[in-house]
Amino acid sequence: MKRVRSSNTTLELKVRRTAYRLGYRFRLYPKDLAGSPDLAFLGRKTVVFVHGCFWHGHDCARGARKPVANADYWSEKIAKNTARDGVVVAALEADGWKVGIIWGCESKEPRLSETLTALLGPVRRKDGQQHPKSPTGQHEYGRRHLGLFGGNRRPCG
Repeated sequence: MKRVRSSNTTLELKVRRTAYRLGYRFRLYPKDLAGSPDLAFLGRKTVVFVHGCFWHGHDCARGARKPVANADYWSEKIAKNTARDGVVVAALEADGWKVGIIWGCESKEPRLSETLTALLGPVRRKDGQQHPKSPTGQHEYGRRHLGLFGGNRRPCG
């Protein structure tokens, strides 16, 4: 149990990398919010919890597995985690926050990007235009405009 992490897990790092790559900016583990969410998008008043399916009792194949050794302890622990998650989500929603939960089984790349975009909406730039890496709709800039060809490192035009 010593090797099981509570923060900076592989799954959390994957979600953080994907969100950053899509152009979203966030805060990590804000202590002033109920439950200390994994990611907080303050400008969007949205928080994201990244849950492992087993630890938080998800209804997928991995979350439905029951340990054989010390079964009573584990079933009680997972039930407590699930109850605590419900209380935290209710408290955040009562404070006006939009709450999203990303499960371990939903962390495959195309689905993860779609989930984040659906939860957070399009990426906004300071000039009001859509961010060029945003997956909503077509990219308004091609590879040539972004300067991704050969030796020219500056954007064209």
